[in-house]
Amino acid sequence: MKKILIALDYDPTAQKVAETGYYLAKAMNAQSVLLHVTAGATYYSDLNYSPIMGFEGFNSLNTPQTLTEELKNVAQGYLDKSKKYLGDETIQTVVKSGDFGEMILDTAKEVKADIIVMGTHSRRGLEKILMGSVAEYVLHRTSIPVLIIPTKSI
Repeated sequence: MKKILIALDYDPTAQKVAETGYYLAKAMNAQSVLLHVTAGATYYSDLNYSPIMGFEGFNSLNTPQTLTEELKNVAQGYLDKSKKYLGDETIQTVVKSGDFGEMILDTAKEVKADIIVMGTHSRRGLEKILMGSVAEYVLHRTSIPVLIIPTKSI
C-alpha cells in the first residue's frame, strides 16, 4: 500500500477521519493525501463552524464572482491547517469542486490511491433519500478498498 486518500468535510468529526487515515498511512509507510470537495454556494447555508483542527470557517463572501475562488481558498486553508495539525508537511492536499462522490472517485484514480478513508454521518430515512449517502455512493462505485469511519456518535 503506497497511497491513502483521506476525504474530509467541514464536520467536527473530520478530525477523527483525518487522524484515523493518517495513522493508517503511517503504520503502512504510505503517503497521505487529504481531499476536500467544495460544492455550490447554496450547500453552505451556515458559513461559520466550530473550530476543526484549527479551521474556524469562512471569511465574508461578498460577491458571487468571488464565491468559487473563496471556497477553494478556504478549503485549501482548511487542508493546510489539517496537515499542520497532523504534524506532517509531506501530506499532499487536493481541493476539488463538484459532486462529492464523483470527485472522491476521480481523485482516487488521479493520485492512484490504494484505499479511500472517509466518514459517514449515518443518515437515515428521509434525510438519506433527500441527501443521499456519499459513502454509499463511493463504496458501490470503486474497485479499491474503502475504510468508512462511523462518526454519528461523536
